[in-house]
Amino acid sequence: MTDESHDPRVIDNPERHRFEAQLDGAVAGFSDYQREATQLSLLHVEVDNRFEGQGIGSLLARRSLDAAREDGLSVLPHCPFVRRYIERRPEYLDLVAQEDRERFGLSTG
Repeated sequence: MTDESHDPRVIDNPERHRFEAQLDGAVAGFSDYQREATQLSLLHVEVDNRFEGQGIGSLLARRSLDAAREDGLSVLPHCPFVRRYIERRPEYLDLVAQEDRERFGLSTG
């Protein structure tokens, strides 16, 4: 049986323009974004040193991309970590508009 209080959860904090990974009552990391009518610009992912190596960055990237998909938004992956995440998981490439892929060094797939 797992203790769910030790599983990170990601919430959208629109007032701060970021997704936050919360773990054990602390903000373990965050993903800054800028939301526009049809796009979500993912600017920066940062993980607190205390929580590095626990998959928090990947969790934030995935949740940010899933939120964009749920809201019907395209993604501008300005953050190098998010770009690498998309490169390794081609199921998210469709979120980056065809005309933006070369600009971000992503396969035109």
